[in-house]
Amino acid sequence: MKKLLLITTMALTAICSNAQESKPLFNNIKLSGFGMAQYTYNGQKNEESNTFNIRMLRLILDGRIQNDFYWKAQIQFNGNTSTLGNSPRVVDLFTEWQKYDFFRVKLGQFKRPFTFENPLAPIDEGFMSYSQAITKLSGFNDRTGEQASNGRDVGLQIQGDFLKNGEGRNLLHYQIGIFNGQGINTKDVDQRKDVIGGLWVMPVNGMRLGVFGWEGSSARKGTWIDENGATQTGVRSLPKYRYAISGEYITNDWTFRSEYVHSTGKAFKTTINSNEDNSKCDLNTTIGDKADGFYGMVMAPVVSKKLYAKVRYDMYRPNATWATSNTQYEAGVNYMINKNFQIDLEYARVNDRAKSDYNIIDAQVDFKF
Repeated sequence: MKKLLLITTMALTAICSNAQESKPLFNNIKLSGFGMAQYTYNGQKNEESNTFNIRMLRLILDGRIQNDFYWKAQIQFNGNTSTLGNSPRVVDLFTEWQKYDFFRVKLGQFKRPFTFENPLAPIDEGFMSYSQAITKLSGFNDRTGEQASNGRDVGLQIQGDFLKNGEGRNLLHYQIGIFNGQGINTKDVDQRKDVIGGLWVMPVNGMRLGVFGWEGSSARKGTWIDENGATQTGVRSLPKYRYAISGEYITNDWTFRSEYVHSTGKAFKTTINSNEDNSKCDLNTTIGDKADGFYGMVMAPVVSKKLYAKVRYDMYRPNATWATSNTQYEAGVNYMINKNFQIDLEYARVNDRAKSDYNIIDAQVDFKF
């Protein structure tokens, strides 16, 4: 009996010791988020506005599964709840296998791997909004008419960094993924997947020079009037081809970034703001099948880690012609009260060749937790 008791005690001790040494299945779980309150004056003729606004509030829950997997869930709350673009919605929900730096696999809903600016969080992007090229051609308020998707889609992606130099810094990065092509929280419609990828080099510390490509479609199932005036019913799929050329250099608290984005492909007439809009398949004939945009920005430290001056040239051409170009000349400052609280001020002179010139004044108060 004593021997049995001794053996049992030793076994329990070993089990408890192993349990203490092993790591829990889920670890490093944390809740975070940020909020952005905004005031904007817009002097566009016949569309003047002067309003306060809750730009967005986001709640983020993330963590790890053992050591190899990272997961993230992010929900956005903002504005009213009458449209898909302003209603509370899931923006991120994914897991990524991160065992190797040169080969990582991500599955779920997350940022499309297109351009340098798209992956930036709004609170880190630094201006009153993303540039027009990114907003219209990277899946935010996309020219195709898809619902507001915050630059995201549902799919599978592989990515990695490799080719280390003598200092141990990687010189090359690649990323490529396949996606539904319909934006966030939406299943595929035409069974044709979007393929999006990018490759960039990092020749010196803080510099990235990259190229991106995107081939896919935007599709809806419903009715439309064809070019002969006949009513058609079924799935209408619009091909989509895009590329971007990007450059960025971050050094000594300065940030320089510039990107050119080009798109080929037609667009739907109705932007999806409600579920009923998914069946509206008529084309937007006014913007044609080409568009492009370019921006260049500089963020300069006036007081390092505290006060920054910023300027941006932001041009977008909805049908790739100068007659319809919209160019914004922007300047402002960002004041970091502390690492979790900042105030952003900005002035923009807008040259809209399709309408008229006007001014925008924007102020934002941003916080993190």
